[in-house]
Amino acid sequence: MFTLGVEEEFVLLDPVDGSVALRAPELLESLAPGPDVTGELMRFQIETATGVCRGLDEVRSELTRLRQIVATAALADGCLMAATGIPPCGLRGDTLTPEPRYWRMAQAFPDLIHEAGTCACHVHVGLPSRDLGARVLAGLRPWLAPLLALSANSPVENGADSGWSSRRFPLWDRWPTARPPDEWSGAAAYDRSIGDAVRHGAALDAAGVYFYARLSPRYPTVEVRIADVCLSVDDAVLLAALVRGLVATCAATTRPPRARGARIGAALTAAARRGLDGPGVDVFTGGEADQRDLLGELVEFVRPALRAAGDEEDVERGLDALFDHGTGAARQRRLLAEAASPGEFAAELAHATMTVPAR
Repeated sequence: MFTLGVEEEFVLLDPVDGSVALRAPELLESLAPGPDVTGELMRFQIETATGVCRGLDEVRSELTRLRQIVATAALADGCLMAATGIPPCGLRGDTLTPEPRYWRMAQAFPDLIHEAGTCACHVHVGLPSRDLGARVLAGLRPWLAPLLALSANSPVENGADSGWSSRRFPLWDRWPTARPPDEWSGAAAYDRSIGDAVRHGAALDAAGVYFYARLSPRYPTVEVRIADVCLSVDDAVLLAALVRGLVATCAATTRPPRARGARIGAALTAAARRGLDGPGVDVFTGGEADQRDLLGELVEFVRPALRAAGDEEDVERGLDALFDHGTGAARQRRLLAEAASPGEFAAELAHATMTVPAR
């Protein structure tokens, strides 16, 4: 059984005008210290991390518990917690968290730091060796775009529709090391790439190397980082199940399907633009294909691994629900159209973060 861990990043919002609430340091002081709820790069961000989970029910329970902890603390502090890939209604003030590492990042990347407060969902899958992990990363490359498409959840920027389903992706993609993993032969080759990035000034350290999927610098896991933070817990559980299925499938495959880097890039851009609505790019042929069909191909690729883990029925239910209520981006757009003010939109977004979408 491949173990799972999930990290989620959230924004804190002002309930009056929907702008960012720079309250993360104060909110963290009100919570019991621990590794499961921490601060992030910006003072309007909070990160949660599950423990090591073996089943999807455990993942769902942990994510629900952690969202409830942070949402409750945010309300007590006079702000709202929302699951969205970027702040939807604008920034204000000095947003950087006052920590030495973040100050060094601001000095090294002054042109990028202002828009760096994006929120992702990182899925960790445990593996027995780093050599196997490095080889698995190569197998993940063709399947990154469908993962981004199903998780797309950041369409609103400065109070209006940005035209992107994942506006987070092009903002994050500006960082020098934000790219698909290479086809490494093993951990030594992977480590050389990390060392080169740090030595050439593309990252401060290994933790600052932002490959879309990487070997975690802290845990014995493959860490898939391509996804927006999901609007609902159910979408996050679906994402986690598919990532575990992918890692398990690639770990057992000596010759996984390969795709050209340019096609992967085009597929990711299409997924960020449209989410699951509209055409995407088939990385194996270079042709146009429906985004939902591409996600279906991913599911079929990993179906034996899903069945072996006991996740197949959960994934089918999750897909049915996702296709019924839409991605987080689609739901955000509906909320934006119905909201009478930025504050009302922020409140509805916070509510959606804590509820199961209506079918």
